[in-house]
Amino acid sequence: MAVGNLPFPELPPLNGVRLGSAMAGIKKPDRRDVVVIELPDTATVAGVFTRNAFCAAPVIVAKAHLEECASAARVPRYWLVNTGNANAGTGASGLQDAYASCEALAEQMGIDKSQILPFSTGVIGEPLPMARLLAGIPSALGSLTDTSLAWQQAGEGILTTDTRAKGATVTVSIGDQQVTINGITKGSGMIKPNMATMLGFVVTDAAIEQSLLVSLLRETVDRSFNCITVDSDTSTNDACMLAATGTGVRIESEEQVATFRNALQRVMTELAQAIIRDGEGATKFVTLQVNQATTRQEALDVAFTVAHSPLVKTALYASDANWGRILAAVGRAPVEAFDVDQVVIDLGDVRLVENGGRADSYTEAAGSAVMAQDEIIIRINLGRGEESATVWTSDLSHDYVTINADYRS
Repeated sequence: MAVGNLPFPELPPLNGVRLGSAMAGIKKPDRRDVVVIELPDTATVAGVFTRNAFCAAPVIVAKAHLEECASAARVPRYWLVNTGNANAGTGASGLQDAYASCEALAEQMGIDKSQILPFSTGVIGEPLPMARLLAGIPSALGSLTDTSLAWQQAGEGILTTDTRAKGATVTVSIGDQQVTINGITKGSGMIKPNMATMLGFVVTDAAIEQSLLVSLLRETVDRSFNCITVDSDTSTNDACMLAATGTGVRIESEEQVATFRNALQRVMTELAQAIIRDGEGATKFVTLQVNQATTRQEALDVAFTVAHSPLVKTALYASDANWGRILAAVGRAPVEAFDVDQVVIDLGDVRLVENGGRADSYTEAAGSAVMAQDEIIIRINLGRGEESATVWTSDLSHDYVTINADYRS
């Protein structure tokens, strides 16, 4: 179940970037579950990773390899991804398996193992089936190509409970040249990233210095993947990677950076929203806009308090205009010196709350009509300041419970 019809877009080729995938049977037969993404030796690479204390073995190795490449002036050349098994909660043996997968790919490509960054997603706490993974790597390498179909197949090869591959692309003019940004992501449940997304891989053909690339990634992630939640759970395996191939226009001036940042934000936001639209069991795509806060963090705190409320989320699923649940969630948000008389809450174009209680203009019929829609906007004005934030979430359905109850069976 997913909200809206979002076919996978046509992603143009990027010079020096190839993608390949294979069916290795890591968890299920006859599905793509190993993906290799190849980058040119002119690339710069940045990443952000989960803050979960039980971070998965591939997260530990990817971070270590990024640091090793930086200190040795090497370029990470390959992203190696598997689905079906998270290689998380697997201790020392899991680390050995993550390193071994990098060594296997590096040996085949004749490069240093630190130039391989591993990523895994799937069931936590089970050993990675190394024989199947290693057997799938040559097949993935054999299918490397730069076509849009390769991007789509890579998008399919990183899915877990997702119902569809998720991709985005933007091309902008910078000076007299064009810059393209392509991205794929996966995520459907265990979504409250707290740094990035479940797995996200974004590549541009621009040339961008390393420190600027890191800054751009963090800025755009904070206003995209860090603004989504399905179920308030932060995964052990979250990673979002950004690579600049260095084969196109160099991004240096303030104007160039601003143009590129806007384009990158569009890609990141589109990918983040695609996760919510495909949230486990989702029937509603919900935008929470909090305005007139004293700080952006205050606005985020209010938005996430509403977005994480099981009572609000089940009312959304039922299309029940039980607006009191929204009011109660706003009221328990961690806001000091809250003056509820200043709070205004709108459901779409229907005023719910003002002057400390139900708006005089509110009618049940009008509220129910908005709640019946697939896409809903909830606006909350705090009347305290000038800062704002937007968060995207989904409803909580019977299917969410079923999907997660049956996940390992």
